[in-house]
Amino acid sequence: MAYSNALSTYKETRIKTASQGQLIIMLYGEAVRQLDQALDLLEVNDSGKKDPGKIEKISKAVVKTQEIVAELMVSLDFEQGGDIARNLFSLYTWFNRELMEANISHDAQRISGVRNFIEELRGAWQKIVVTNAAETANREVVGLNIAG
Repeated sequence: MAYSNALSTYKETRIKTASQGQLIIMLYGEAVRQLDQALDLLEVNDSGKKDPGKIEKISKAVVKTQEIVAELMVSLDFEQGGDIARNLFSLYTWFNRELMEANISHDAQRISGVRNFIEELRGAWQKIVVTNAAETANREVVGLNIAG
């Protein structure tokens, strides 16, 4: 019980103290995790048939990813983001359409396609966050006046 509370507190603190870029990376990471779970559940069993008992779990994982994508969509700033925000919106719309179709037909290939795109976006955001953090640190060091 104490471990569960400590873990919950840690996760909450991690989210509250994260930068905007880190939050986006976390959302992408959770989307990838959910899609990996759906893909694992979609694997056929030894008899070559899909397990009907897993249908609800697969659907929940895909819907959770759609909710994450929707959150990413509403967080876009079209004024500051310009073409990048518009392109991401189009991509997110495609993700949700693909996931909806994949959820209906249990299409692992579609889920995998969306998963791979999200993984690429997460990697790109990780590079951006690291680069921005390094640039910010360099600016702070250059502007430091220890003479008082």
